[in-house]
Amino acid sequence: MATFIRKAGKEDLGKLREFLERANLGTDGVNEESMGCFLLLEDEEGALQGTLGMEAYTNFGMLRSLVVTPGQAQKEIFVLFDQMVQLAKEKGMQSLFLATNKSATLPFFELMGFQRIGRGDLPEEFYGSKHIRHVLNVDNSLFLKFSL
Repeated sequence: MATFIRKAGKEDLGKLREFLERANLGTDGVNEESMGCFLLLEDEEGALQGTLGMEAYTNFGMLRSLVVTPGQAQKEIFVLFDQMVQLAKEKGMQSLFLATNKSATLPFFELMGFQRIGRGDLPEEFYGSKHIRHVLNVDNSLFLKFSL
């Protein structure tokens, strides 16, 4: 079955929040204003199969909410990341960051071009985000950076 990636719109808010909640992810900051920073992976019927979001700042973005349904091809995840990089470039960003508490995902992210960084290397702007403050309080969080 074919899948398509598109930028989320305000009309997608309910569907996206429900999808994230089913995956046991927080939805702080997922609102009408942030919809332009979420990508949706949908099947031919428009059913949500995956998503990737970004908290956007002037020069940086923090990736969040990567969720795909079981059975999605790794290629589709790569395309989601590639499309997010294009979106960040369109917004004039210099770097993308992400946090994970799953060390098993590090090889995948490193393959994508992310480099591991320390907590102190995160941009100051991030500390105003409730979502990022929550991530910083998780003891085993790892941070990575991708330069655009």
